[in-house]
Formats: sequence, structure tokens, C-alpha cells
Amino acid sequence: MGVVRFRGNDGNAGQGGGSGRDMLTKTGEFAARIGSLSPWSNVYGVARTLLALGTLSTLLFTSTSALFLPAQGVPDYPKCDGVAATGLFCVVPESQLGTARLIGIAVLLLVVSGWRPRYTAIPHWWITFSFQANVTAPDGGDQISAVIALLLLPIALTDARTWHWGPAGRTDRSAGTPGWALFAWSAALVIRVQVAGLYFQSSVAKLSHTEWADGTSLFYWLRDPYFGAPGWIAPLTDAITRTSLGVLALTWMPLVIEFAIMLGLFAKRSVRPYLLLAGLSLHAFIGLLMGLGSFALAMFGCLVLHLRPLDQPFAFPARIADAWTGWRARRPSARTGEATPRGEGHGGAREGRDGAEEAAGADGAPVPAAHREALPGPATG
Repeated sequence: MGVVRFRGNDGNAGQGGGSGRDMLTKTGEFAARIGSLSPWSNVYGVARTLLALGTLSTLLFTSTSALFLPAQGVPDYPKCDGVAATGLFCVVPESQLGTARLIGIAVLLLVVSGWRPRYTAIPHWWITFSFQANVTAPDGGDQISAVIALLLLPIALTDARTWHWGPAGRTDRSAGTPGWALFAWSAALVIRVQVAGLYFQSSVAKLSHTEWADGTSLFYWLRDPYFGAPGWIAPLTDAITRTSLGVLALTWMPLVIEFAIMLGLFAKRSVRPYLLLAGLSLHAFIGLLMGLGSFALAMFGCLVLHLRPLDQPFAFPARIADAWTGWRARRPSARTGEATPRGEGHGGAREGRDGAEEAAGADGAPVPAAHREALPGPATG
């Protein structure tokens, strides 16, 4: 057996070692570049809120007796076999299921508010897991929410912000956060792969059923007396499904959209907003026609995580915050009864997460300390 020798001064003999070092260098540079971007933005905050709203809506609008009742194949309730025994509804006495439901509602309200994601991350996952594991008849949205809430833990647990609506957290080396940022980005990639796989399976698996393959499935679904379209829209859906083209469009369009959403894993960023809009429209349509509101909210959250880059924050939370700040600034002072001038009081200067004070610009909007040099100085002379 021959021995391979590498000679550092020989270009040919040392080429393998040089290529390996170059690859490691490029990998390190790529990791450093990713670690310099903050994943702790309001994008994942919006997704967390949507996921929590899905579970919260079911807990709020479904009685305890309806959540836990005997059913075929489920002789005991709540379901507490195996790992499900660690769920909230199994660690309390059966007589206290109503209290446990209220605890779940309280926790999810905190999650929806966006307060302290680092502290509410594990309770959020536990409540979501408990719901899908312990109740008699969870749906697919409950199971998806439990999985995504678990996969969100690396992002939420490393988020030091007070509110998940706030500006993206810092990733400077002095704070020691690039490594945590890379860890969080890795979790975000796993979530995207999970969601893409979910949509791929959903689109392809339907084709194994004759009604989906021949384009007639929605004809039966929408006209079903129990699962069909609600009365307020039934005349419209009945009219559409009277034509072959209408039935084909309603049946195959969801498959096309679902498959396209799967391809969003590889799509350019410029394409993803259109896929996000298509996905949101699809699940809003399903939620309205089939009464699957909590499922729609869960899928909205998944779509945001899959198709909205974490380093591209939404603008609307900041606009809402600015409107709130402006309203408080115009509100009469409790001491003087006069409105607080813009640029003073709550809107004039505020303390950032990094301890740096933010000055107010000409329009009263906060200007980060790093950009104060660009502000015009006071008039002199």
C-alpha cells in the first residue's frame, strides 16, 4: 500500500492540503458573515404570535368539557400515556382541568404579547405540546404548532430583548452573541426545511387519491353538508363547482401553490413575498370555507418563518409603536394638564437595549446614537 506525502513547498504535492485550508477558511468566513446578522427580529416574533394565537383561540372558545371527552379509540381522557403524561393537563388532577386550561390561556396571552421571549419560550412549547398530546381530538394545526414551537426554542432562548416586536438584537463580538446568532440561524434553517417538507408531502400525497388526481375533490368537499362551505358563501361555491373549469381550478390550484411553497426553500428572496402572499391567501380561503381558523393561524406562522427572511423585519410593528408613542406625547400631562411637546417626555429620548440613549430627530422619531453626527447642529451667530 502506497503512502501519500504532502510537501508544503511543492505546488502539486501540497495542493490537497491547500484546498482543505481554503475550504475551511471560506467556511469560517461564511459562518462569521451569518453570525453577524441578527435573527432576533420581529419576523420570528410575528410567527410566534400567530402560532400562539392558533392554540389560544381553541382554548378560549372551546369549553373544557368539549376538549376532554371520551371518544372511539380514546377510552380515557385526558390522554396521558407515554410522554403525554408530562403534559399540563395530566400533571393536574382531573377535577382541575378547567384551571389548567386557564393557565394555558394566561401563558399564551403572554406569548402573543411578545413579552420576554427568552422566558416564555419553554412555557409556550409546553402548553402547545400539552394541548396536542392531551386533548381528545387535536387537529393538524395543533401538531404543527407543537413541532414549530419546539424548533423555535434555540431562537427564542437566545433572544435577550424585552419584546419580540422590538428592533433586532445586537450581534457584536463584545456581547459574545455571534455564536448564539449562528445557532439561532441554524434552527431557522431547520424550520424552513421542515415547512418545505410539510408542503411537499401535502401536495404530492393528495395525488394518490383519485378525486385529487382527476380534479374533482373540492366538488365533494364544498358540497358536503357537514364539512362543506358555510351558508353565507355556499351560493358562490355552488355556482363555481357547477362548471368543470371551476372544479378543476379549485382542486388543483391548492396543489400548485403548495408545491410552489416547497420550492420557496430554494427561491430567491425577491420571489418569496409572492409565495408568502399566495400561501396566506390559500390558508385564509381554507379557514373561511372549512372553519379551520386555528389551523390557518398555525400555517400563517409557518409561512412567515419559511418565506420571510429573519433579517428583513416587518415595518408595521414599528409603525404601531411610533403611533403609540405619538399618542402618548400628545396626551395631556397628568401633572400640568398640557400636552407633552414632541421631542420631550416619552418621545424625546429613550434608552436602548445596549444602554445607549437615542436622540429625537426633527420629526420626533428616535435617531440611534450611531447616526447622531448626521443631525444638523444648533444655529449659531
